[in-house]
Amino acid sequence: MPGLPGLVDPSERLRPSFLAAVAEFRADRDFPVPWFVQDVDPEALTGRAGFAAYVARLLGERTEAGVRDGFVPMTTLWWVDGERFLGRLAVRHRLTPALERLGGHIGYDVRPGARRRGHATAMLAAALPIARRLGVTSALVMCDRTNTASRRVIEANGGRLLDLTDRKRRYLVPTDPA
Repeated sequence: MPGLPGLVDPSERLRPSFLAAVAEFRADRDFPVPWFVQDVDPEALTGRAGFAAYVARLLGERTEAGVRDGFVPMTTLWWVDGERFLGRLAVRHRLTPALERLGGHIGYDVRPGARRRGHATAMLAAALPIARRLGVTSALVMCDRTNTASRRVIEANGGRLLDLTDRKRRYLVPTDPA
């Protein structure tokens, strides 16, 4: 029987389910393959040592010292139910001009087989206190202009439309529950 899903640090114990989710994302013809799937180290897909290194990279990216060139520190967390990987989210600790246009503070993805069950809404709600602890008072969260489901997720979490670009709907979401 499934329990209550929640956020956890990336972990080697979730490798089988994570790899199954990556395959699901790649097979999904309704949506483009998410950025994070394209960013998985190729070695992580083929062996335990590669996966362990990938997990270590994700955890290391939380500090300036662990950040790859062109990236900012970010806290990556996985949304899981027991041993089942349901999705991932990243909370960026700060923004660059490029992230202000096309990324935002928080990004999230739910594996195709777990969509339309409230996971994205719950994930974003769980990410807001994390962003708050990082000093973000209003998180910039965005979705593609045509992504109605993600628009609803953001608005359900208090998102106020900031503007529309040619590609994105950009929202400010308060990180303080009051």
